[in-house]
Amino acid sequence: MQHHEAHVHGEHAQHEGHPPTPPHAHHSTAGGTVTWRAAAQATLHCLTGCAIGEVLGMVIGTALGWGNAATMVLAVALAFFFGYALTLRGVLTAGVGFGAALKVALAADTLSITVMELADNGVLALWPGAMDAHLTDGLFWGVLAIAFAAAFAVTTPVNKWLIGRGKGHAVVHRHHR
Repeated sequence: MQHHEAHVHGEHAQHEGHPPTPPHAHHSTAGGTVTWRAAAQATLHCLTGCAIGEVLGMVIGTALGWGNAATMVLAVALAFFFGYALTLRGVLTAGVGFGAALKVALAADTLSITVMELADNGVLALWPGAMDAHLTDGLFWGVLAIAFAAAFAVTTPVNKWLIGRGKGHAVVHRHHR
């Protein structure tokens, strides 16, 4: 109980009889297993960038009168851009040079964003009427919310697997101070 309380009240605190806990060690246990909480946090980080990019792409595509396919391509491209950009910002803030930070962002997020985009765009493409709904339709926003929830549910286990192997957001956390 004492170990648990120290973790809850100060995750970087030194525990009696244990060496100091390094920053971000809460992402895995001593046995190397990754918590679902850590995986969910990584997925929410990824989902934030993807959601910004997707919604912006849909707004731009709709405003320009593009068809569904062109709008979806733009939305996916912007989802990758903003997903990488959020990670890149954090790594650059840690003092890593741009080239190295870009490599970290690409290594950390590519599989996660890809799975997320396949899941949420799959929901949008398969949901009857979703692709033809306008930005002012409740159907559009309702299905988009369901699509993002599905993407989160599908991508969280992927991020758990990646972090457990020292990849994905585990790479990003090596650069945090």
